[in-house]
Amino acid sequence: LKASEEFSTIFKSFGEKLKSKKSKKELEEFEEIEEETVPAYYFEESPSFIKGGRMRDYQIRGLNWLISLYNNGINGILADEMGLGKTLQTISLLGYMKHFGNNSGPHIVICPKSTLANWSNEFKRWCPTIKVTYFSGNKDERHQWYQDVVFKGDWDVIICSYEICIKDKTYFNKIFFRYVIIDEAHRIKNECSKLSEIVRGFKSSNRLLLTGTPLQNNLHELWALLNFILPDVFENSEDFDSWFDQETVLNNEKKLIKRLHSVLQPFLLRRLKSDVETKLLPKKIIKIYVGLTSMQKNYYRQILLKDIGILNKTEKIQRSGLMNILMQLRKCCNHPYLFSTAADDVPIEVYGRNIVENSGKMRMLDKLLPRLKSEGSRVLLFTQMTRILDILEDYL
Repeated sequence: LKASEEFSTIFKSFGEKLKSKKSKKELEEFEEIEEETVPAYYFEESPSFIKGGRMRDYQIRGLNWLISLYNNGINGILADEMGLGKTLQTISLLGYMKHFGNNSGPHIVICPKSTLANWSNEFKRWCPTIKVTYFSGNKDERHQWYQDVVFKGDWDVIICSYEICIKDKTYFNKIFFRYVIIDEAHRIKNECSKLSEIVRGFKSSNRLLLTGTPLQNNLHELWALLNFILPDVFENSEDFDSWFDQETVLNNEKKLIKRLHSVLQPFLLRRLKSDVETKLLPKKIIKIYVGLTSMQKNYYRQILLKDIGILNKTEKIQRSGLMNILMQLRKCCNHPYLFSTAADDVPIEVYGRNIVENSGKMRMLDKLLPRLKSEGSRVLLFTQMTRILDILEDYL
């Protein structure tokens, strides 16, 4: 374990400079601050407290960067491309705090409901010494959980979904967290959203955002993220927006990039697969179009006929009504068993195999998986519908 005093000095100096930046003029002066690259590090290899495998070199560099932020009281954004291990790097930071910083928390990880179990499993895999708790029952069950588990404090990290975070804010407001960590942080890109307002009210000494897409639609959304991690610095959105106004910047791409880099470089870390995973083969996308089964065609037709009145209206169609039709059609194209009436149309004794036979996508998957397995390939299945995951679990 090594620490660079020079690196620490630079971070502290930068923090002092940040606190003084208020106006557009000062922000422009800040743009002229020269970048300083210091070969500083804390770990040269995967830490001993990481048990589930070995961290890659770029992940160790990411851990060292996170430790530098933490040791100098600066919040940050870890914005590595998806698949580079933002979860592992975050867990390793909390592991460092527990094993080397004598600080085990409490921390909170706020994430999508669909990734609650994955976060818990990753903690158990990589750093089992960190005590993790999460729960997603009904209101009464959660109240009992807070009384029996949360408020007794026998845990290091609590994992919470966005929805529970909003519903149970009064419980979380009673806790002073060491780290508030938000996964898929673009969910708070609107500073006026309910989730954004609630997490800004959580008491904590450190904040960390995780996102693979730090800049999505416009620069104001970027300000919302920066305002969350450094509210005393980026307190005025008008100054930030004017710094990137169309006349001075947007017609000059190089100047825009320079300004963005100068603002983000100290407390945002982003790496791409093409930069760090040089041994990976180029990504190849193959689109396979599959037809609907007879059951899917029947459901598809019923959906259209049921809502033909909406579709044939001459007056303006309500957006909500149209979106609902499209969602039902999407469900039909994925799998007819997403509809509750499907069980009535399938004999119980053949329900299992019909998971495949009644969906065009499942038929194709059933052909692909054996071939890929015989080739020694490893497969990841992605879906935007969590109920499809239940169907896939039954199938596998």
